[in-house]
Amino acid sequence: MWKYEKRLQYPVKISQPNPKLAQFIISQYGGPDGELSASMRYLSQRYSMPYSIAKGTLTDIGTEELGHLEIIGAIVHQLTKNLTPEEIEASGFGPYYIDHTVGVWPQAAGGVPFNACEFQVKGDPVTDLFEDLAAEQKARSTYENILRMVKDPEVADPIRFLRKREIVHFQRFGEVLRDVQEHLNSRNFYAFNPAFDLLQGPSCNQVYSHRSSDISDNRSSQSQSAFSPASTCQNGCQGCMSTTQLKS
Repeated sequence: MWKYEKRLQYPVKISQPNPKLAQFIISQYGGPDGELSASMRYLSQRYSMPYSIAKGTLTDIGTEELGHLEIIGAIVHQLTKNLTPEEIEASGFGPYYIDHTVGVWPQAAGGVPFNACEFQVKGDPVTDLFEDLAAEQKARSTYENILRMVKDPEVADPIRFLRKREIVHFQRFGEVLRDVQEHLNSRNFYAFNPAFDLLQGPSCNQVYSHRSSDISDNRSSQSQSAFSPASTCQNGCQGCMSTTQLKS
């Protein structure tokens, strides 16, 4: 459950409309590296995260991204208020206006509608966190591209704030990735998927046998340590790489 506060995380007060600029900025509303993609990515990935720090961080950042979505929506709305038909046509805003008038609709700057294929939920903590790190960097780059086009400080200030938050999120996801890796065997972080394999008691030996054979010959000594069947999981299967075993 969320508690909604009737204020923006950063104030948006734009006095001069600029529909051309709105067409650029709307990409961070519904574009491939925008705030809608970010919030849906993180709030969806959290369900398969097996560790509390990762789950909590995804919830926190995913919630904040919803607030950032609202900031972008407010910017686009204020940039397209009180437009005349002549201003719409002269700015190239006409195609969007025909479909949506001046409503805020999720699309990229190029006009491509938002779709869920713009983000991934793989169900593997390491895989998902690397995607999250890349997503924050791509969002930062997009905000920097926007800032190169913005001359109005009333628009630039909230965009700079959002760019800074992408950097903070990148740092937090880096911390979460390190925490996840501390639960895993440092010699092979990719030996198994802790969001799935720990739950597959009867088939743990299959995972153990298959993945140990995938380790290259030049790392054979490491693979013996990484897959050492030193303990059994709660389901009694030898070779199960439980969290406790992997930490040891």
